[in-house]
Amino acid sequence: MDANNSARPAPPPVHPAIQPLSYLLGAWRGQGEGGFPTISSFSYGEELLFSHSGKPVIAYSQKTWKLSSGEPMHAESGYWRPKPDGTIEVVIAQSTGLVEVQKGTYNAEEKLVKLQSELVGNASKVTEISRVFELVNGELSYVVQMATNLNSLQPHLKALLKKI
Repeated sequence: MDANNSARPAPPPVHPAIQPLSYLLGAWRGQGEGGFPTISSFSYGEELLFSHSGKPVIAYSQKTWKLSSGEPMHAESGYWRPKPDGTIEVVIAQSTGLVEVQKGTYNAEEKLVKLQSELVGNASKVTEISRVFELVNGELSYVVQMATNLNSLQPHLKALLKKI
């Protein structure tokens, strides 16, 4: 086999539509904390991956694990579609079967993305989800809020991640 044919191709150029969020591209790793009135508080390790194929969309994947054992906890993946007017559409499928369609805004200068669920599907209890991502001092932080049929929108997850 020719070594040149097995080499990984160079990554495509970043599409102009995703340029404002290009700071997200790559792998991020860190720790988070979670809780909700109906569950015990917990901590977790996490890795996020933002990638692109040269198209006007960012592929997103996330996985978490128990800090004590490394045992997998949660995973989700989806796509982020930023628009030139500062709005963004996001679809996410969770390993639990829950799906989210989110819309929101991004501010490239402040490195801030705010998302609000338009639809939460295949969920027996979850009625609403919001997510806020912010880059501060080179670290990516996020807060996820959730509402259920019994509880109004309130904090559920937060994490601080570093690019790896």
